[in-house]
Amino acid sequence: MRQWLEGLEARRGLDTLTERSRKLVLGSYVLLLLLMLYRGVAVQSEVALGPLIAFVLPLVLFLPSILGRRPRGHAWLAFVSLLYFTQGVMVATLPGQGLRGLLEALVSLALFTGCMGYARFRSRQLRAG
Repeated sequence: MRQWLEGLEARRGLDTLTERSRKLVLGSYVLLLLLMLYRGVAVQSEVALGPLIAFVLPLVLFLPSILGRRPRGHAWLAFVSLLYFTQGVMVATLPGQGLRGLLEALVSLALFTGCMGYARFRSRQLRAG
């Protein structure tokens, strides 16, 4: 795996890989945030502030790291995204919630991949420059 990543870095360049992974992070972050807002507002019979905060707050706490382009914050967000992946898989098993759960699992997996890539490529970029 390490050799494959180093070969990819040599072929594509750190700047390109960093930008692509950043775009993946931003896109999947916004999608996951929208999914959690939808879940907190539309899925419940009445709007309850507690569950809405529980779904959205962990993502919002990482906003400064994303905007500040900090590799360590992206690495931590990758680990948090695995909680959303687990939740999505569990929701996908509920009757009538399969598509929403699958979408949540896929988006959180994209967020994980983007964050881990960004953390690696940006850290190497900072060390080289």
